[in-house]
Amino acid sequence: MRVISVLGSTGSIGTQALEVIREHKEEFRIDAIAAHSNVDLLEAQVREFRPKITAVAETAKYKELKSRVGGLTYVAAGQEGVVEAATCESCDTVVSAIVGIAGLIPTYNAIIKGKNIALANKETLVTAGRIIMGEVKRNNVKMLPVDSEHSAIFQCLANSKHNEISKIILTASGGPFRTKTLKELENVTVQDALKHPNWSMGKKITIDSATLMNKGLEVIEARWLFDIMPESIEVCIHPQSIIHSAVEFADGAIIAQLGLPDMKIPIQYALTYPERLSTSGERLSLTSIGKLTFYKPDTEKFKCLKLAIKALKMGDSACVVLNGANEEAVKLFLSGKISFLDIGNLIEKTLDKHKTVKNINIDEVSALDKWSRETFISLSEVGCCK
Repeated sequence: MRVISVLGSTGSIGTQALEVIREHKEEFRIDAIAAHSNVDLLEAQVREFRPKITAVAETAKYKELKSRVGGLTYVAAGQEGVVEAATCESCDTVVSAIVGIAGLIPTYNAIIKGKNIALANKETLVTAGRIIMGEVKRNNVKMLPVDSEHSAIFQCLANSKHNEISKIILTASGGPFRTKTLKELENVTVQDALKHPNWSMGKKITIDSATLMNKGLEVIEARWLFDIMPESIEVCIHPQSIIHSAVEFADGAIIAQLGLPDMKIPIQYALTYPERLSTSGERLSLTSIGKLTFYKPDTEKFKCLKLAIKALKMGDSACVVLNGANEEAVKLFLSGKISFLDIGNLIEKTLDKHKTVKNINIDEVSALDKWSRETFISLSEVGCCK
């Protein structure tokens, strides 16, 4: 039996991870959960799964949570509490599904404590890929991807040797605005951006998918996860989201992983690897799909993808800045304070102000993240994106 800690247990990936675990109760036990602030759902999860540790990141929710479930579980709060959940002694695997850079420190600490990671929090590798993968190797733990694209690549690679890989092909649906013109993008609303054509996800990742920043972050993540240089990573728009990604090998052969857009499949594989268990979900029928199409991404219209690749080439510190600026941009867009196109324009302005820092450590990541957010907010207030 695998003993699991789920970080971000009330979010989209976290709740789906619990669905997978619920379907295979004989295979898993939940000993720790953590979430940002959803006390109602945390209480329900505690009563169902009876974890040893339950953490709420928002300290103002601690007393309420403890009053509800204090007799059933040890309750912790704040970042320290989430780290306690991530490093729970009895757990062997941590599902890292917290949104944003908030997932970095708990995941980092889990690795140091020898936990295997089922990684859904891409910001962990975007902001500290070199550091994190160094600790993965040093502590001899597994880093198993949960993102559908990186899970696909992981499956395509199987036991291939590194020198056999020619390139990685990351597919992207193109989001809800794939066919819109740049002029039309000037007037899209938050509601428009939240209507993803294929996937049901949290708000932050849905907006990132609409701007194609999500794919840019995945390029950075793939660089570290698979130890491959940026020029060997290609992004391909595939509107049907059936081919989740592919790998081209030295002999020209391309191996792709296909399936319906269902996150429970990569979540389950990350939790059961190297074994595969049955699922109750719908199965892919190629004859029903009928046609698969592919396009090059328009990086002039979707500036965020181009900026992510630029940051990756600039260096580790630029990736931290890119991520911090993007997180702030998504918040402001969702609150109606900036337009859709302002997202890319303001991130670009923030990157332009950054001076590359070499050989950053985990503490410098936090400092750079803070600088990036403050700079972004300052730029948004003076209207530099116009």
